[in-house]
Amino acid sequence: MTAIDATEARLCDLLASRRSALLDDLRHAVDTPTGPGSGPGLDDLRQWFRERFERLGAVCDLVPGDARESWLDGDAPPGPVPPTLVARRVLSGPSLLLCGHLDTVHHASSSFRSFAISSDGRTITGPGCVDMKGGLVVALHALEALEASGIRLSWTFVLNSDEETGSFHSASTLAREAARGHLAGLVFEPAMADGGLVVSRPGSGQFMIETFGKAGHVGRDFASCVSAVTALAKMLVAVGTWSDPARGVIASVGPLKGGQATNVVPDHAAAWGNLRFVDQAAADELASRLDALATDASAMPRVTVRRCFNRPSKPPTPATERLALAARDAAASLGQPLPFGTTGGVCDGNNLQAAGLPTIDTLGVRGGGLHTTSEWVEAASLVERAQLAAVLMGRLGRGGITLA
Repeated sequence: MTAIDATEARLCDLLASRRSALLDDLRHAVDTPTGPGSGPGLDDLRQWFRERFERLGAVCDLVPGDARESWLDGDAPPGPVPPTLVARRVLSGPSLLLCGHLDTVHHASSSFRSFAISSDGRTITGPGCVDMKGGLVVALHALEALEASGIRLSWTFVLNSDEETGSFHSASTLAREAARGHLAGLVFEPAMADGGLVVSRPGSGQFMIETFGKAGHVGRDFASCVSAVTALAKMLVAVGTWSDPARGVIASVGPLKGGQATNVVPDHAAAWGNLRFVDQAAADELASRLDALATDASAMPRVTVRRCFNRPSKPPTPATERLALAARDAAASLGQPLPFGTTGGVCDGNNLQAAGLPTIDTLGVRGGGLHTTSEWVEAASLVERAQLAAVLMGRLGRGGITLA
């Protein structure tokens, strides 16, 4: 374990003195709605972070988002394409790439919309408090405390607004920034339940299966009709046999659509689904199985398949393992346990590592209830995780840690 030095001790004391400011900033972030239907809220919170980054000397750009393929949205009308905020502070020495997302899963019309702190002050609830506004506030205060302590680092902060829907709009920005020669990627997704660090993640993909038949009256014309729903059902029975959780392979189907009335043979049906895979070989196998379901244009019924493997898997790599061990060493010097674990979830850390950047992605706050209306944060973790982030960033930025 590397003992903290006098500069790091002052840094931690400064962050401890900012507990009220951390709570105030989290309250502001949580009370600004950024879920579906919250376009103005996203813009407001993005601008709020931009102003804080600019006070630290960062040059900020709003990068227009890329369009996503329309089939991914099903029957829903396409939403606005949000930009990605890229804040860049260029100095000498190793540069760090920080990353986080503003969006949450909580719709603007949800009754779960406000920051609240328990009577004993130990827990905080509110939409996005743990996933991942708590992590964003921790990262911001860590940067501010480093600057105030005279520890001047080179860093880039990528703040996107579509992580919860797959980062399709921001994927090219993530890949481009990851390839700019940064030393490490630090993503402030929430910690595991025990405060631990995720060291591997599966990949994720989306698919759509459409079937086309021949419509007609159920009673009069059934023999000459071809049901698209029946054809789709056969496809989905096949897909249902692909999952093998023990191998880390999952094929989940839903939602579905097909048919308009019970007395009409449906001529169109569709299903959407999600795939999880532990490595590229498993991804290739799933892709081949999906493609094999499709028929040629003259078939009856006709089957079409669309797929998009948007999150590559994130297996342990030597460089990422060294980065995780550096984080554990920093945590140990602060008296904080930092166990390692795995998860079935995916995040922007997948994208950054796939672009060649050693990345750890659960440096955010401790809490739970992700994606539910009981989402909560352990209040003490705001200061503790800010201290961990600041000490780790300081050590990485001073060039004392080799990851190659």
